Amino acid sequence: MQATADVTKKECSWSSWKGQAIDLLYWRNVKQSGAVFSSVLLLLFSLTQFSVVSVGAYLALAALSATISFRIYKSVLQAVQKTDEGHPFKAYLEMEIALSQDQISKYADKILLYTNTCMKELRRLFLVQDLVDSLKFAVLMWLLTYVGALFNGLTLLILAVISMFTMPVVYEKHQAQIDQYVGLIRTQVNSVVGKIQAKIPGAKRKEE
Repeated sequence: MQATADVTKKECSWSSWKGQAIDLLYWRNVKQSGAVFSSVLLLLFSLTQFSVVSVGAYLALAALSATISFRIYKSVLQAVQKTDEGHPFKAYLEMEIALSQDQISKYADKILLYTNTCMKELRRLFLVQDLVDSLKFAVLMWLLTYVGALFNGLTLLILAVISMFTMPVVYEKHQAQIDQYVGLIRTQVNSVVGKIQAKIPGAKRKEE
């Protein structure tokens, strides 16, 4: 019964986190999404101009300046008003932030699962278990060489963040038209892949 309850609790926690991420990307709460989006972009743009160490140090100094100033302000205020409200950050200092063993095990299991899945998939592609899939992967890597020549990693990350916060909303508003065009593109791609499979010996999938 305890194991079942733990599993149910983990599933509820994962569903809640997933729901919050979806609400964030779909701008259900404009202020919250805007704050996260602008903060992430500001951080990434800062990294394009300064080193990771410098950005981390500046962020730490900014946070310390805010907390120290607020701490001094509250202390002076309490002295003037002759009150004893205690430490202004008492609630946060007493908050439990340590990861439990169950949480560590859960995240470790997920990382292990994703790692093993990626390793198996890469082995399948590089050792040409399926010729068509390996050719698709080769074409993708070839295209990425051009992408890498045009953009660096941080630029791609910035574009990815912008896409994450814009594409879901655009798709939600224009789903019918986008699905129509995607369907046409998919049909053309499948047609080309089918012709390649027919001409290359051993390229047909096993289920055919």
